Amino acid sequence: MKLTQFEFEYPKNLVAKYPADPRDSSRLMVLNRANQTIEHRTFKDLGDYYSKGDVMMVNNTKVFPARLFGNKEKTGARIEVFLLRELNPESRLWDVIVDPARKIRIGNKLYFENGLIAEVIDNTTSRGRTIRFVFEGSNEELYLKIDEIGETPIPPYLKRDVEPEDRERYQTLFASERGAVAAPTAGLHFTPDIITGLETKGVHILPVTLHVGLGTFRPVEVEDLTKHRMDSEFYHVTPEVAATANVALNSPDHTITAVGTTVVRAIESSLSAAYTLKANIGWTDKFIYPSYEFHITERLLTNFHMPKSTLLMLVSAFAGYDFMMEAYQVAMKEKYRLFSFGDAMLII
Repeated sequence: MKLTQFEFEYPKNLVAKYPADPRDSSRLMVLNRANQTIEHRTFKDLGDYYSKGDVMMVNNTKVFPARLFGNKEKTGARIEVFLLRELNPESRLWDVIVDPARKIRIGNKLYFENGLIAEVIDNTTSRGRTIRFVFEGSNEELYLKIDEIGETPIPPYLKRDVEPEDRERYQTLFASERGAVAAPTAGLHFTPDIITGLETKGVHILPVTLHVGLGTFRPVEVEDLTKHRMDSEFYHVTPEVAATANVALNSPDHTITAVGTTVVRAIESSLSAAYTLKANIGWTDKFIYPSYEFHITERLLTNFHMPKSTLLMLVSAFAGYDFMMEAYQVAMKEKYRLFSFGDAMLII
């Protein structure tokens, strides 16, 4: 398929700047692939579509305050440092993006407000750098320093300032494994009541980890989708999770739901030779677009995504391109709230 097939116009006033309050008051569009129908529900109705033995797989990655602001030595120039991922905990090495990049060269030192210092040791891309934090404490103490001065990296298309409340808003209830620079937003709709209701029904809520990086949102710049390459992201599927999921996978009476595109990428990257889910830990650059054949994912809970994004391409592969494009037009007509803090879609 071609990039331009995933382009659409959307009303800017439908972009949700804040999450619904309470979170489970979000609307839920339900797409039935079998009969090509669309229902309009609320997220509180999610349990109506599940029964005992079903599996719901969630991403337990935790967003950290990845955007830092410091000053360059000598000149005092203000520099933004966006932490992408930790490369080596013992050496304090991080992969980062700097802005303005033209001012940052190998050997420069950057000073942050709480006494934290970093040294630039390599150029990786035009804006990318490898830095080493000059810090004598433990890793946990370094993370605390970063937490003190870092900003939550909310999506730039929200076009608003970061607020203190965003540290909680842009985090799911499942977040436990630090490492993401963006939230797995399909999980933002869950509340304790929703989770309790599902578990009371006997639904298995299983955590997997995929640390969302900026590469997930990097623009596709080639018309031919086969030429696009995703950045690698760390993921982890435990043996216990794989075993429980495979019971549902092998049963005609139970379903596996991926909560978000990041979970899809993790579990579809963890296939055994028999196309069951296997325990795995590593990095994935899997790019899913029509007409990918899904092996583990049987249902998908997701948000509405930006035009021409790899996320939209993934959900189109799952629901079917024509059905997904129809659903987006319906969503805009019905004034669904869009994107990271917007409403949800359940594809069954």
